[in-house]
Amino acid sequence: MQEQIKNINSLEELQALYASVFGKNGTMTARLKEMKNLDNDARAALNTENTTLRELFKVRQAELEQAALMEKLAGERLDPTLDAAPENKGTIHPLTQALKEVSGILESFGYTMHTGPEVEDDWHNFTALNTPAHHPARDMQDTFFLPNGNVMRTQTSAIQIRAMEENGVPIKMFGVGATYRKEMDATHGPMFGQIEGLYIDKDITMADLIGDIRAFLARFFEVDNVELRIRPSYFPFTDPSIEIDMKFRGDKWLEIMGAGMVHPNVLRNCGVNPDEYQGFAFGFGWDRLAMLKYGLPDLRELYGNDVRWLRRYGF
Repeated sequence: MQEQIKNINSLEELQALYASVFGKNGTMTARLKEMKNLDNDARAALNTENTTLRELFKVRQAELEQAALMEKLAGERLDPTLDAAPENKGTIHPLTQALKEVSGILESFGYTMHTGPEVEDDWHNFTALNTPAHHPARDMQDTFFLPNGNVMRTQTSAIQIRAMEENGVPIKMFGVGATYRKEMDATHGPMFGQIEGLYIDKDITMADLIGDIRAFLARFFEVDNVELRIRPSYFPFTDPSIEIDMKFRGDKWLEIMGAGMVHPNVLRNCGVNPDEYQGFAFGFGWDRLAMLKYGLPDLRELYGNDVRWLRRYGF
């Protein structure tokens, strides 16, 4: 039997022989059933033979499997000139890229980044920004109110209030974060990213504001000459208030941001003497800046889950 096992040259033959020996009706199976009728020496001999045969089958199976593998490998060839399989690389989301660029530019101008809570209290979101409970400007924003009286932050100006309360003046900072309002169309969403800058010091003027904005837009849109249009506007937390348009791709004017000189009441609410300090604030949605720079048609796509879109517009 041992020689027979060693001389088998295929796994199929080996399996057939194994079944004839150790299968349900195999010869060894039948002999083991009669072991109770044998004396001790005969039992020991049968156990030894059973163990030896099983080990021989196991060794021969391993040899035949190895031989089959080597035969298969011998018939295959590796072509080192073939292109590697394509990698499934990730990409940077356009909003992340825009925020990275905006933050880098503002920090190079000396502004420091600040963040704050998205769930705000009435003081930081409205009252400290010169918008008391009776103020008509509260009707300008569709606010998400919470049962406890807090709100989902409608503007990152609340970060400016917290920054002045914590750090005092002079201060040169910008706040970054998500804001929430009840609106939804191709250019507006219920949640959008906003960046607001604040520069408070002695003898800061509107000219400093326009200079920083012009330099920022030139850097961000990578153009040498920025043509701006300054329009008077109204915000409760700035006086005077302006809106800034930029001539974009030909003769088309596009609204870029709102800005103005910080209202004296806002400074007083933060414990700052407006007779000694003054400054400016500006704010814009970095979602809109990303749309303009990267040619994105619909704001809502920025918050979708279509990986194909990200592969097209990602960086």
